[in-house]
Amino acid sequence: MPRVAHLLENLDVARELTLLADLLEIQGANPFRIRAYRNAVNTVEGLSRPLHEMVAAGEDLTELPAIGDNVAAHIVELLQTGSIDRLREVEAEFPRSLVELMALEGLGPKKARKLFEELGVRTIDDLARALDSGKVATLEGFGEKSVTKLRHALEVHRKHAGRPRLDEVEQLIGGLLEHMRRAPGAMGLEVAGSVRRRKETIGDVDLLVQAEGDGTPIVEHFTKFRGAVRAEAAGPTKGSIVLGSGLQVDLRVVPKKSFGAALVYFTGSKDHNVAIRTRAVRDKLRVNEWGVYRVPADVDPATLGPTDGKRVAGDTEESVYEALGLAWIPPELRENRGEVQAAADGTLPQLVELEDLRGDLQMHSTWSDGKASIEVMARACAERGYEYLAITDHSGAMAMLEGLDPKRARKQWKEIEQVREQVPEIEILRSAEVDILKCGTLDMPDDVLEELDLVLISIHSFFDLDKKRMTDRVLKAMSHPTVDILAHPTGRKINSREPIALDVQAVLEAAAELSVAVELNANPRRLDLSEAHVHRAKELGVPVVISTDAHAPAGLDDMRYGIDQARRAWLEAKDVLNTRTAKQLKKWLARKPK
Repeated sequence: MPRVAHLLENLDVARELTLLADLLEIQGANPFRIRAYRNAVNTVEGLSRPLHEMVAAGEDLTELPAIGDNVAAHIVELLQTGSIDRLREVEAEFPRSLVELMALEGLGPKKARKLFEELGVRTIDDLARALDSGKVATLEGFGEKSVTKLRHALEVHRKHAGRPRLDEVEQLIGGLLEHMRRAPGAMGLEVAGSVRRRKETIGDVDLLVQAEGDGTPIVEHFTKFRGAVRAEAAGPTKGSIVLGSGLQVDLRVVPKKSFGAALVYFTGSKDHNVAIRTRAVRDKLRVNEWGVYRVPADVDPATLGPTDGKRVAGDTEESVYEALGLAWIPPELRENRGEVQAAADGTLPQLVELEDLRGDLQMHSTWSDGKASIEVMARACAERGYEYLAITDHSGAMAMLEGLDPKRARKQWKEIEQVREQVPEIEILRSAEVDILKCGTLDMPDDVLEELDLVLISIHSFFDLDKKRMTDRVLKAMSHPTVDILAHPTGRKINSREPIALDVQAVLEAAAELSVAVELNANPRRLDLSEAHVHRAKELGVPVVISTDAHAPAGLDDMRYGIDQARRAWLEAKDVLNTRTAKQLKKWLARKPK
């Protein structure tokens, strides 16, 4: 394969295809062609192998689902040349910056085109100026209400700019990690920083390589990564590069004797590091990225170099924390929220793990907007060792998704009965994701709700209600006697949609009183509830359900992101409803008559 300026990961390819689809939509192109690109993006994002490896091996990309001849040719062209001619043609008419405008809530392709053609708006900054000038309000199809919404959308965009989601970052650095594992003299590789703490979004990435002697060859290997567009710094022990996506990655080369101390230091957070340094000073110790050092009683610590004093720990993280009189603290907890004192007292929680889960209680099938049948989803769950699953297709309010009405729900139940016989090794609960209507009633009659094994409710409409109306709406829905789980309670989508105006404290208190569980939606685009709200649920004794909201078997793998979020919220297995056995879960579901 011809060498290109920089290596493209699957996520880079998906973004270029999405860009082409978005610009074609602005252009008003054939909707079937646009849909074909979007379907191809779904395939690319779900691949477990890098496309550049497949192309280099001469594999036929059209054998992949939803990848036709044209799209396959575009992918090969992109990987070999760094661009797509068709995309460049469309960009000549409509700049790619318009797609960033489309990412603003309430601004679709038609409005983006109108802003561009009538006001010359090409960028986010152009839009801000046009809003300030009052010109946007005068455009047909806009008005003052649209202007208010766009101003809010701009605020949201600026708040999240430059911080990709955790799952995106993992994809973007996948090739780099493989590259660094082949670095000459590298004896170990760890991702540190906010990635290791499993934060929802990431500013930049920190890598640590364990090696002895001169680290220059390792840094040179790092800066020569084909996915880098430029090197920001390079020296004998550290380097910094920027990937094609704009993500910055910093590298440190550390000897074995200091690797644990460096891992503590570069994992952070800053506040956690300050807390343990403060504790060290109290014990006449110093802790830094090179190790833990005993300070002589008659010496001013300010006069000492970074490695002066008697070295007492540093090769492992455990030794660093032990030297400070602390138990090892899981990275997800290192935010200075009481974890240091808990480590000193021996009261750190036994955090929930992926292996603790017995089932997944939200997923969709072809009965609504899912991509796989009930049987396929059931078998995929069985392969993951689950004891049970809930099929939670949408209710009828989601008309565009062909949601379930009572008649279709009962038809679905018959299929569930058949699949229960075909896949007897797993318990299949008949359920539904029932919409909470604007007035707080549920989008399914009581006689249907009473026959479901599990009732899951959520909001998919009227996101702009004020806090009181929204909270009253949710509280009314939760009070229905059949309700078991409130799903993705705040409706947020990370970096694209802000949470609804909801008094979460009031909702969690009601959940405790009404014996309703709340969902931690594991989809990395949602992670709803936030870690702070999940922690509050734990404090109130509200059961938390970690579910994937999967729409295809691959989506079941998102469960690990939900576990990450749960661990950041200090959850233990006992706090999570779906760590219970099938028998225990059924007992909980029978806690109140339906």
